Amino acid sequence: MPTSHKISLNLNGNPVEATVASHTLLIDFLRDGHALHGVKRSCEMQVCGACTVLVDGRPVSSCTMLAVDADAAAVVTIEGLGGPDDLDPVQAAFLEHGALQCGFCTPGMILAAKALLASDPRPKRAEIEHHLNGNICRCTGYQKIIEAVESLART
Repeated sequence: MPTSHKISLNLNGNPVEATVASHTLLIDFLRDGHALHGVKRSCEMQVCGACTVLVDGRPVSSCTMLAVDADAAAVVTIEGLGGPDDLDPVQAAFLEHGALQCGFCTPGMILAAKALLASDPRPKRAEIEHHLNGNICRCTGYQKIIEAVESLART
């Protein structure tokens, strides 16, 4: 069994080729290999959502996904959505509704919301709550986060 693998993927809109150890987690590939620190390390058990990234449009926990499993995929981190002068609509809604406090969970929440709205542009409140259920926030109480996503569902 090989101990390393060559992978090719699209990372935040850019082609990337790399050789990774078989056991390299996607979070380590992103944070250590590409300085994408919006991906947060927290529970390391796929329960908090802080490490959420989009892989082919689907939210995944990068703390439990191997980098080799992202081969040939499109991976989007919070850094790939928009910048300070050109916010993604989900980022803008979070800002407008005060849906962040400490900011630790915010990248994962935004990416999870982005995936939900891409699959269902008009989700009901219960669907928003269900979809964001895997993302833990210890600061906001979730109300402002849900309001931000609801505002996008209305537009």
